[in-house]
Amino acid sequence: MITRLLIVLNVIGFLWEMYVGGSGVFGGNIPANSRIYDGMLAPVTVTQYHQYYRIITSAFLHGSIIHIGVNMFSLYMLGRFVELVLGSPRMLAIYTGSLIGAGMAIVYFSPPDAATLGASGAIFGLFGALFAIGLKLGERGFQLVRSNIGILILNLIYSFSFPGISWQAHVGGLITGFVLTLALFWPPKPVRTRAYDPNTGAVYESQLES
Repeated sequence: MITRLLIVLNVIGFLWEMYVGGSGVFGGNIPANSRIYDGMLAPVTVTQYHQYYRIITSAFLHGSIIHIGVNMFSLYMLGRFVELVLGSPRMLAIYTGSLIGAGMAIVYFSPPDAATLGASGAIFGLFGALFAIGLKLGERGFQLVRSNIGILILNLIYSFSFPGISWQAHVGGLITGFVLTLALFWPPKPVRTRAYDPNTGAVYESQLES
């Protein structure tokens, strides 16, 4: 439910961008005088002008159709899993916390005038949540970690290799999502069930239920 709602909000944000006529939504540069630029996050807008709302608004704006398409696909795949395991309230808390963590990483580690936008920082937080879930599950979760570690490494290499991509947002969101999930997720302990002989009281069957 929350995953779908977040996707809808991102799509609404992109439709607004198209409505106000920002050329960037079709892959070009977003002009500094565009109304879209007013929602983007540049460190100077927070450190000097205290426009903290940009940390939120920038995460619901995207630079092109391809940009939002890739991000929404990733959000759909990761968000459904995290929401299924943790429940909607905790998934929303982790997504929101990762969004803020990614924004603060931009504020403190990006060039002052570098304006950013996109949901990828928060989505990397869901990546962090996935790995925290795997570690918390112990042996049951190792396969989850192993099957996704390569995808994460490729995404991080991509983040650091290409200009115009905010590695600060990706790393900030990833770490925040991982830490928040470690704090919020406690997998249920296995329960040992026993069957007893009704006459003697002896245990004649024992098994673990997860």
